[in-house]
Amino acid sequence: MLGLHPWAHLRAQDEVRSTHGSAPVLSGTEFNLTIAETPVNFTGSPRMATTINGSIPAPTLRWREGDTVTLRVSNRLREPTSIHWHGILLPFEMDGVPGISFPGIAPGETFTYRFEVKQSGTYWYHSHSGFQEQTGMYGAIIIDPVHGNTIRADRDYVVQLSDWTDENPMEVFAKLKKESGYYNFNQLTARDFVQDAMNEDLASALSKRRMWNQMRMNPTDLADITSYTYTYLMNGITPSGNWTALFSDNERVRLRFINSGAQTFFDVRIPGLKMTVVHVDGQDVEPVTVDEFRIGAAETYDVIVEPDNDQPYTIFAQSMDRTGFARGTLAPRAGLDAAVPEPDEPQWLTMTDMMGAMNHSVMADMQPMIGMDHSAHAGIVTVDEPIRARHARTEYGPAVDMRVNSPRTNLDDPGIGLRSNGRRVLTYADLHTVGGPLDARGAEREIELHLTGNMERYSWSFDGLEFGQSTPVHFRHNERLRVVLVNDTMMVHPMHLHGLWSDLENSDGSFMARRHTINVQPAQRISFLVTADALGSWAWHCHIMYHMEAGMFRQVIVA
Repeated sequence: MLGLHPWAHLRAQDEVRSTHGSAPVLSGTEFNLTIAETPVNFTGSPRMATTINGSIPAPTLRWREGDTVTLRVSNRLREPTSIHWHGILLPFEMDGVPGISFPGIAPGETFTYRFEVKQSGTYWYHSHSGFQEQTGMYGAIIIDPVHGNTIRADRDYVVQLSDWTDENPMEVFAKLKKESGYYNFNQLTARDFVQDAMNEDLASALSKRRMWNQMRMNPTDLADITSYTYTYLMNGITPSGNWTALFSDNERVRLRFINSGAQTFFDVRIPGLKMTVVHVDGQDVEPVTVDEFRIGAAETYDVIVEPDNDQPYTIFAQSMDRTGFARGTLAPRAGLDAAVPEPDEPQWLTMTDMMGAMNHSVMADMQPMIGMDHSAHAGIVTVDEPIRARHARTEYGPAVDMRVNSPRTNLDDPGIGLRSNGRRVLTYADLHTVGGPLDARGAEREIELHLTGNMERYSWSFDGLEFGQSTPVHFRHNERLRVVLVNDTMMVHPMHLHGLWSDLENSDGSFMARRHTINVQPAQRISFLVTADALGSWAWHCHIMYHMEAGMFRQVIVA
């Protein structure tokens, strides 16, 4: 069990192990971390994992705001490795991205990370080398605020979600490159066609099939990788293992959800309990009470729950494609569990998700929605008003099979599978960072980039250019700029800009929330402001690991 401040007095490295399956906790300012291979068995078949200090998840690191931490990372693998401190503000040389901020850690070597801790909250860390994150190399970071915690809780738990495959991730990637739908067994059937014809009419059913066939898309393609190969874990424990967190009567329990999945979006709920979201991506937010929230890869959401009965509750995190789930239990005593819900029925992508996202031959026959002069309004549009996207010439090539001319701007859409499900679901429109923006300046300039891809080739990119073909994006030191991202694909992309905060804004340009990772839904336009106050070379990429490896990665230079 993690108490709220049980190790604040410890100044050297100290280790505390949880009794309920959580990772060990290391607290202080000096840390020794060893990366190595460790045997694991999540499915009945033994495999080798990539671990830090021998555990999955890696040890939870507990820091204090204002301290300078020193982390000596030793590589016992036969290949280079790295650690990236996700969402942490630090010198770029300490960011841990091979080829961008440092060379990486060679086999047999030790690299020392040292930096001042300038923030507080819930964060995490992971490898930025190859597919090591997929094979187990991730852990949580909890930073205690120097002036005391603003969120009151009697108990405090990390809930780290992840996805595990017994397959070699390189083989998984090769299968996706050959056939992007390899792991999708939720395919359209003749029965679906008959049902459509009965619910609508034959002409409408035929038209719908013709549309999807022309676009070379599958409306059930919600996730690249499914439970066909994935086992979903909660704090390194399978659903049958039932990770358990204890509570007593009348306690406020803080659950720090971290999505460390390589590829999976999780929809989280605790049947019978409301969750009050109080902290997102390391930042306190105005409390909002919900039944359910979606957590994309690399996001963190802290919630407060108040179980008031002498009974257990299931913490249920189903995958967005509904093929599987992670689960644990909140219980007044060890050994209890509650009923586990059946996953919801998967929903099809609709034209809400796909408006305009079509291949060239289909778009030639379509009339785009009336747009507006984007440059005349500095990227600000009124709520729900369609805009005309500005496409780079590089988007008209073999790496791009979809484009959106009139992206939607709504932040109040919870996403496919969560609309009108009878539960109160969190949306980005609900999130408001306490205290407002750190920089009150407006944007001095604007850049627009499109998230692009070719599903058949399993190619992902910015503006149609995979990382090896692209040039860096340049930010001027200390400038305030608006970044516009337009998603021209049918997949949700969690976009992570290293080293800098992303101030999400709504469609009228008002500040919403300070983020380190922002989900961009299909056919959606997202805008945020950035203060380029961190000199150096930074990574910017989709945090779906296989999308990043396939090319949706860009270098940002602040100078």
